[in-house]
Order: sequence, then structure tokens, then C-alpha cells
Amino acid sequence: MKISARNALKGIVKSVELGAVNAEVIVEIAPGKEISSIITKKSFENLGIKVGKEVYTVIKASSVMIGID
Repeated sequence: MKISARNALKGIVKSVELGAVNAEVIVEIAPGKEISSIITKKSFENLGIKVGKEVYTVIKASSVMIGID
């Protein structure tokens, strides 16, 4: 897989919550570290995503913000 995004993190699908239109996919990228992604249900089906499957989380953003209390 070659992509232009610089942040591609490999992980394992830990859980999936299917809705009528979208799917929320939780990916564990390191022990105790998870990323949540909401994708279309159609993309979820096309990719054959299942719990336990190895996937990449790809993060592409024009800005990343930091906040403090």
C-alpha cells in the first residue's frame, strides 16, 4: 500500500458498531492505545473488516491542534 498520508498506523480491529449508514471501527494500535474511525457501511463491507483483522489507520489532516487546561 502506497499513500501520500504520512501517518499510517498498523493495528488490529478490536470492535465494530454497525449503524444504518456508518460503521464505527475501533483499532488497537498498541497495547491499551486505540483509535476510533467512522466509515461508511459500504466501505466497511468492501474492505471485509472483521474483529481481529489487521488494518491500517490513516490520518490525514491539514492541521493538528493542541489544547491545555
